[in-house]
Amino acid sequence: MVIIPKEKPIVENLNIYYLDVRKLLEHYQGEFGSGGIYFKGHTAEGVIFFDKDEWLSATYRDKKGEYFGADAMEQLIEAGGRNNYSVHVYQISLEDVYFWSSIPSAEKIYEDLSTEFTDLEGLIRKMSSEKLTGYIDVAIGNGQKGGLIFIINGKIMGGSFAAENGETGPNQQNQEMLIRNTKKYGGSFNVCRIPLSKLKSAGEAQISFAKPSQKTLVMVEELLAVLESTVSAKKKMKSNFSKLLKKKLVENAEKYAFLDPFAGEFEYAEQQMRFSGNASDRELIDGITVSIRDLIQELGLAPQFMKNTAVWSQKYAKELEDFNIRLT
Repeated sequence: MVIIPKEKPIVENLNIYYLDVRKLLEHYQGEFGSGGIYFKGHTAEGVIFFDKDEWLSATYRDKKGEYFGADAMEQLIEAGGRNNYSVHVYQISLEDVYFWSSIPSAEKIYEDLSTEFTDLEGLIRKMSSEKLTGYIDVAIGNGQKGGLIFIINGKIMGGSFAAENGETGPNQQNQEMLIRNTKKYGGSFNVCRIPLSKLKSAGEAQISFAKPSQKTLVMVEELLAVLESTVSAKKKMKSNFSKLLKKKLVENAEKYAFLDPFAGEFEYAEQQMRFSGNASDRELIDGITVSIRDLIQELGLAPQFMKNTAVWSQKYAKELEDFNIRLT
């Protein structure tokens, strides 16, 4: 089965007859770095996922069977001479493309679950509690619309959605849209597991290249400044803010290596943050917010901190939704 993004392609309906697949891949590697190229014909289809340096995975399916990796690439490179394919190009973020490239290794653990017997919201909770690494493929109604929900070790990490309003993106609003529409129109679900060994190599590649955006850096810096003022205002504080924060970062450094003070990749002092490490927007946000939540709970400052972050939360409302940011 060939799985592709649900969002609208950034380029669509190119005719394979006029294309050199190798040059097309090189062009879009340089154009936006990471993404997917989907080939659709009457009797065959295929997809290539890539980052800026190489193709990451390929899948090809026709009447004779299904091919993966180098075998699939060979079929797709020679595709123009055999079938009249239309070609669609998707731009996929660096933090998501490695998940997409691992999908061909997925195995179905639940197939064609119907809304007559299964509730999507309950299914998501079940997969989260079972620490699934994989995805839920959601088909709404007759299957013309739907989405994918990505889960890594039980944590929802985004997905691919065709939203009601025409906008796209892996955010909480679109996930809720899937739940709402499956209740209204019915549908079915497939649950697939990705072996951790397959995802690990993708994760290593991601660590090599991913960098947080400037907007994320500013957002996190401002949040830490609010945290500092909240903590510093507490009377009878035994330790200064810098020591408290550093201690909490060390506790979370096993999962978020860039937080390790000894690595020197993350520094915060005098309401200014410096970050020179490798992390996606989501990784940096998750690493900092989990440390913040732990700290304010230990200090009993959650109510005051939420009050102090009201203006910040309004300013970054979209990011709070897109990244499902929890402050308490």
